[in-house]
Amino acid sequence: MPQVLVLADHAEGRAKKITLELLAAARRLGEPAAVVVSATGPSAQLKEELARHGATRIYAVESSDADDYLVTPKVGALELAAREASPAAVLVPATVEGNEVAARLAVRLDAGLLLDAVDLDASGTATHIVCGGSYTVTSRATHGTPVISVRPGAFEPEEQRAEAVEQPLALSPVDSAGSARVIERRPAPAGDRPALAEASVVVSGGRGVAGPEGFKVVEQLADALGGAVGASRAAVDAGYYPHQYQVGQTGTSVSPQLYIALGISGAIQHLAGMQTSKTIIAVNKDPEAPIFNIADLAVVGDLFAVAPQLMEEVTRRKG
Repeated sequence: MPQVLVLADHAEGRAKKITLELLAAARRLGEPAAVVVSATGPSAQLKEELARHGATRIYAVESSDADDYLVTPKVGALELAAREASPAAVLVPATVEGNEVAARLAVRLDAGLLLDAVDLDASGTATHIVCGGSYTVTSRATHGTPVISVRPGAFEPEEQRAEAVEQPLALSPVDSAGSARVIERRPAPAGDRPALAEASVVVSGGRGVAGPEGFKVVEQLADALGGAVGASRAAVDAGYYPHQYQVGQTGTSVSPQLYIALGISGAIQHLAGMQTSKTIIAVNKDPEAPIFNIADLAVVGDLFAVAPQLMEEVTRRKG
């Protein structure tokens, strides 16, 4: 079977959840092969994780520029691996950085580019949610090696151990004249909750929470369920919650097992970023709220009355 290259997104020596999802997606098309770009080479823990989730080969690309430049080292590493392996496809995360990596790589390889796929079949056909979530379409590359960005949460990680063969690749130094250099890093404040893009449960609040104080009920429900907190664009624009937690077309796209929308009417741009969630529960006072059109469970009511009852029941069942 042909190899399918996966850009391995990692941090602190461990694979991020999206990397394991991409390995599961890659098995639809061929044999998963991970491309790891780092300054010191992949850690033993990272290699074990990749092998446990099906990577048959690990292209280890060491580069002193890996942490110092945006995008360029990853593009170069994927290009090296693609020319080495002649893969059936290249998969990257459909994040802000990942989509730029995919676009640049497609130009270098003279290949077809498919962005923000939410599903893939064995023929290489990708499914997308487009026009603000109004339509579902399919696409397929007709030229070169398909470069596909896959939305986080679209696939579930699957353990399928493989004997991963490590293959070192040498990356040329980055041309500093044509690349963006990292001059400072400021980690975003993070608490004990899971990252928004990787969470299996997301509880989001909208304009209906009526202010920053109203988000306490959103946070409490998220904590009861062990989930992440999200916010609609309307809530973020109103200053209710920080922008980094925005869910939607201009924020983070999520596809958790459970998505709970509290006080969110369901603007098109919000639906585009969460409607692939496996189960959607919406609570809103307005029975005509657009989000009810895609909700698996719609509750017409006051979120400040409904959410505490839900928290109480969750706590009771958890013992």
